[in-house]
Amino acid sequence: MAKNDWYKKMTVYQIWTRSFCDSNGDGIGDLPGVLSKLDYIKSLGVDAIWFSPIYPTPNADYGYDISDYKNINSEYGTLDDFKKILDGAHERGMKVIMDLVVNHTSDEHEWFKQSAQSKDNPYHDYYFWRKGKDKKPPNNWLSMFEGNAWEYNEKLDEYYLHIFAKKQPDLNMDNPKVREEVKDIMRFWLDMGVDGFREDVITFISKDEGLPNGIPLPVGTGIEHYKHGPHLDEYLSEFRHDVLDNYDCFTVGEAPMMTPETALPFIGEGENQKLDMMFHFQHMEADNMINDWIKMPFSLVKLKHAFSNWQNKLYGKAWNALYIENHDHARIINRYGNVNYRTESGKMLAAMYMLQCGTPFIYQGQEIGMTNMNLKSVTECKDVSTFNNERVFKKLGMSDKAFMKLVNSVSRENSRTPVQWNSENNAGFTSGTPWFKINDNYKEVNVENEENDPNSLLNFYRKLIKFRKENDVVLYGKYKEFYPMSNSLYVYERKYRDSKLLVICSFKEKSVRFKAPEGYDLSKGELVLNNYSDNKIVNNGFMTKPYEVRVYLF
Repeated sequence: MAKNDWYKKMTVYQIWTRSFCDSNGDGIGDLPGVLSKLDYIKSLGVDAIWFSPIYPTPNADYGYDISDYKNINSEYGTLDDFKKILDGAHERGMKVIMDLVVNHTSDEHEWFKQSAQSKDNPYHDYYFWRKGKDKKPPNNWLSMFEGNAWEYNEKLDEYYLHIFAKKQPDLNMDNPKVREEVKDIMRFWLDMGVDGFREDVITFISKDEGLPNGIPLPVGTGIEHYKHGPHLDEYLSEFRHDVLDNYDCFTVGEAPMMTPETALPFIGEGENQKLDMMFHFQHMEADNMINDWIKMPFSLVKLKHAFSNWQNKLYGKAWNALYIENHDHARIINRYGNVNYRTESGKMLAAMYMLQCGTPFIYQGQEIGMTNMNLKSVTECKDVSTFNNERVFKKLGMSDKAFMKLVNSVSRENSRTPVQWNSENNAGFTSGTPWFKINDNYKEVNVENEENDPNSLLNFYRKLIKFRKENDVVLYGKYKEFYPMSNSLYVYERKYRDSKLLVICSFKEKSVRFKAPEGYDLSKGELVLNNYSDNKIVNNGFMTKPYEVRVYLF
């Protein structure tokens, strides 16, 4: 089947179902809740929905620990509910993307339960079971979430490997039977009508032979032995050739520690392409070091360098996946914008990333400018990553108060609060008791208020998505950055055939002098997107207002 590139024209809306909309009053978002909001999602102008995992799960990592790959979490509904969404989305011209999590399963998956029965059980080799060494784990690897990467099983006198939480044992992809299981899962959903997959930490699925010791790190020791394992290319090619190429679908991989150079062998267009796009983390490191929890002052230069690097190195060779928010990061207005200029900085950030070359992804609540939380205590928290970091930072002597300040600034808790639909009880999310705290600002920040304001952030997103779809210069134009060393302005052009787009973004509250780059006469451009009504031009430039964005079409 010839590969379609319809994914290049899409804008994708990500749903973290648990916090989206609750239909039955149990306090947990569900699929009938999503079904009731399909018209709202369509009204944004998006072309696809990506569901974070909605499979049965014990919720050790809220769905990323799967106990059954061919069913729906009963908290969210049934397979019939999912099929109604699939039909409803397709009727509205939207595609549906599933999360595929095959680096690991839940320890409550039947495969793992069988594998732990005995060493000669046929499922034992579905996972990495190893003998310890001198009453210690098989190697020095550390997990991303819970200390040691090995968990001891007394009955078998063996350890199993878990790169993430101990309830997330890693699958042994070197076993051909495991790869056949993965293909079977893909076919199950594709045959039902699903349009593709976002593949969770997919670059971790191949481990170095012998599982050697790793370079000691505070977290993730051993990562050099699985971040791009010896058989990764081979296994991804196998999935593509045996399954994906037989369907009109698309795939986006998630890949920690990925650079444009290391991504190209996977997403470079041509015969050997393995994935259509790749989520990387480099632009999300503009306010931290290594991961979100090691907080640093925000650096616009670092942010621009990451975006420009991917734009320049992939252009004409591969396709970018564009995002600034998802379920794994705190809210972007708190990070790269300013809550005191929530609407203005929200609009600027939206234009900044969505007008680059690639497929934009929008996370639920991002379109209305939802912000970070104000949790008072760890007892209010829900995320395994928060609890792991509490252990780490307490060991380093951090106080409870300082740790909660960090949680409210950087944790994934911030993106997982219920969507704020209106100013009524529980923000219109549920008629019951919500599973997680609702942000205190829901009376001001909600969909209903945004709908009623023509100049709202929500309506700006609609305008932006429509503009992208209608202008080939946004879809296919070549990217060029100006003033790369400016700590205040992010300015770039997109150029395609006879059209040029100039995007000017101020990341500062204070006024900054902007002068148009050489070759541009602002008076001859059409101002197509902006976040202030006064747009005077003086001497081919202007003094910026707080978090101003202007987009000129030439």
